[in-house]
Formats: sequence, C-alpha cells, structure tokens
Amino acid sequence: MQAVILAGGLGTRLRPLTASVPKPILPLAGRPFLTFMLDWLARHGVDEAILSCGFLGEAVERVLGAERRGMRLRYVTEEEPLGTAGPVALAARSGGLDDRFLVLNGDVLTDIDLTAELRRHERTGARATLALTAVEDTTGYGVVPTTADGHVEAFLEKSGEPAPTNRINAGAYVLEHEVIDLIPAGRAVSFEREVFPALVGGGLYGYLAAGYWIDIGTPERYLEATHDLLAGVVESDLPARDESGSLIGRGCITSGARIGPQAVIGDHCSIGAGTWVDRSVLHENVMVENDAHVAGSVLAAGVSVGGGARVEAGAVVGSRARVEAGAVVGSGARIEVDAVVGSGARVAPGTVVPAGARVAPEPIVR
Repeated sequence: MQAVILAGGLGTRLRPLTASVPKPILPLAGRPFLTFMLDWLARHGVDEAILSCGFLGEAVERVLGAERRGMRLRYVTEEEPLGTAGPVALAARSGGLDDRFLVLNGDVLTDIDLTAELRRHERTGARATLALTAVEDTTGYGVVPTTADGHVEAFLEKSGEPAPTNRINAGAYVLEHEVIDLIPAGRAVSFEREVFPALVGGGLYGYLAAGYWIDIGTPERYLEATHDLLAGVVESDLPARDESGSLIGRGCITSGARIGPQAVIGDHCSIGAGTWVDRSVLHENVMVENDAHVAGSVLAAGVSVGGGARVEAGAVVGSRARVEAGAVVGSGARIEVDAVVGSGARVAPGTVVPAGARVAPEPIVR
C-alpha cells in the first residue's frame, strides 16, 4: 500500500516556528512531527510513503531519510505550489502510484482506523473515500454532509455559511487510480474545491472515523497536540514521561528548576535554579536563566531567556531570539527569529515583534 503525504505547505500559521524549520520536521514531543504520521501509516500496512515537499524540502529528506521502520520513503518536490491535488499527479508522473492508494494531509496528528476506512472503500466500490471527523466548531474547516449510506452530498469548503453538519474533512483519502485523470496538469489544483465536488454523485463516499484527530497548524493546536501526546490521549510510542508528565531530552541541565506539568524540554537545554517551566515546549539548545517563568508557551531552538523574565501562556518565541532579564512576553505574543526583548521590557499580549527587531523598555518619566 502506498500513501502520498502532502507536506509542501509553508506553515505560515505556525510562524515563527516554521520560519527556518519546515512543518513536517518541526519538533513535536521531542521528535520530528511527521514521524508520528509515518508510524501511524505503518500500523495500517503502508509500506511506501511518497512525501510531496516544497519549502526547505531538502531538510525534510535529510532528517527523515529513505526509510522509516521498514517503510520506504520517496520524495517529490513541488517547484511551484500545486495545491492539494496537484502533488498527487506529480507523484504519479515521478515514480508511479498503485491502482489504489492513500492521500494524507501532512499537518494532522491522528490515530483513526485507516484499515477500517479501506474496508469501507472496498465494500462500497467507491472511487474516493474521505475520512470524516466530527468537531464542535467547524469554523475554518470544509464540511461534508453525507447520506445515511455514506454517499457524499456536497463538499462545502470554508464557505462562512452555517454548516449543515459537524462532520469535517479529516484529510485522509482512499483513492482509485482513475481519480488522477480528474487532476488537470500544469497548475495548482484543489481536491476540496475542484476534484471532490466533481465526484459528488459519482462514487464519492465519506467514512466517519472514530479516534483522535487534530490539525496542528496553529501554535494553540500544536501545544494541545503536545499535551495530548504527553497524556497518552493519542496512540504513540513516546518514551515514558516523568512524574509530572513531562519529557526531558538528552544533555539537559535542570538542577534546581521546576519542570512540569506536561512540559517538553529539548536536547541540550539549560534551565536555571528557581525557574518554572510548565505546559510549555522548549526546542533544542534553549537557555533559561534563574528565577524565570515559562508558562504554556513555545520557545524555538537557540532561544535565551534571562533571569527573572516571564513568557506567558500562548506566546511563541522564534529561533535565536532573546528575552533578556526581567522582561515580560505577554500571552499570545509572537517574537520572530533573532528578535530581542530588552531587559525589563514588556511585550503586550498578542503583539508581533518582527525578525531582528529590538524591544526596549518604556522610558521612566519623572
């Protein structure tokens, strides 16, 4: 069984984390995100994955290599963005696809039962079967109403109108090879807006999947997925967590610091005495000095946080940025790569500090 993984997006909603690291290999719970998807596919019999890459694709191939636990990995490169369907036609031209194959959105963490979806596809004789998942809030998702027997009635992609169902496209498709003929060559093509609407009434089925599912495309959902992995809510083979439910990487210095609950500390981080890191993710080589507090936030590789500084819930600090002693990064703020929040400065909640910029403290008026 082959699977095409759509991994060519820029990951703009995850900036500044994806400013220098492509989303497929962004660290999630201490390892490249896409390894969770590859392991999930292997559990359901996939033995070859074709990764369609774009931005920094060579880095994806360098990190993931040619094989993952017995699964062959093949790469195709989108020289120009090809949408969600164009990469499948590219994969077919670049090395061939089987008569039946899977297509997966490359920004989803899930443990839904692909084997059951494949069985449903075979029973119905479908040309395409879409995994669907039910969500409380359909805002930002394509919704897919179906008949009682699974026939897709419409494919309504982020219209802004009241949704007729809470079942959304989960980004896991079983396709027959003939569907490739519906993908025009030479331009970007959308499954959601072009190919699937053309298949309504012509062999397009939905499969309501049980299990865990989350799109990690925003910092908020990235953190949520991290906490769910640490809590064992989603199937994975993460190593054992400590008594606080946290993961601490290799070569870390944490003596005198309070780590957890549910924190991930990447390799070779240094956390000073009296510092508290809770429900946060630190990528590799992060330094946090004494008596700081990092709460519910994400610090990318090479970030430094000075003594007594605070990084508040929902904040994201890009690689190599500095938060100097006594500074405060407000909730939901974004500190881009190489930016500096000066000693004693305050970044208001929700503020974006551009790459390389410096935030100085407010002058004291006497």
